[in-house]
Amino acid sequence: MQWELLDREVMYQGFFRLERYHLRHQRYAGGWTDTIRREMFERGHAVAVLPYDPKRDAVVLLEQFRPGALDAPGGPWLKEFPAGMIEPGESPEDVARREMQEEAGLVPLSLEYITRFWVSPGGTTESLYLYWAEVDSEGVGGLHGLEHEHEDIKVSVVPREEALGLLEQGLICSAGPMILMQWLALHGDRLRGRAGPAF
Repeated sequence: MQWELLDREVMYQGFFRLERYHLRHQRYAGGWTDTIRREMFERGHAVAVLPYDPKRDAVVLLEQFRPGALDAPGGPWLKEFPAGMIEPGESPEDVARREMQEEAGLVPLSLEYITRFWVSPGGTTESLYLYWAEVDSEGVGGLHGLEHEHEDIKVSVVPREEALGLLEQGLICSAGPMILMQWLALHGDRLRGRAGPAF
């Protein structure tokens, strides 16, 4: 199957960009589609990382205000993990380490890639790289974030079972954190087993 991007035009350029694509693609039944026009939200690509302390069997959870979640079940202060946009010249691993430090004061003991997914490919080109980081959560917490980016982030250490309960209750409700918690539900026992004796 093939596709052709015939043209793209910038409809809006601000903090984000909106483009209109003119494209066509082959059809399953044979032949090609007519020219399709679609507006696409160009946000760039991002990284999210799950900080997990296997010795304490706990995650480092962030909470911050998100204007796109005014209707969220617990209000727009969402429970999340460190995340950020990939800037020119940065690798996803660089972003994971940078965001852990800026948003939670964390330095990973190790960092492992999980997967990459496209956030909503019918309307945006954004994809999200997911990682998990082994951390020592002793003494972690408090308020973090960059003032010039208007970040106001509360950081807490939460036992894995409690965090899974928040997921079940719908209180972890944005895509990246939900996927990371579901991954931890599948792999947490394995990660815990390789961590050695608990404190």
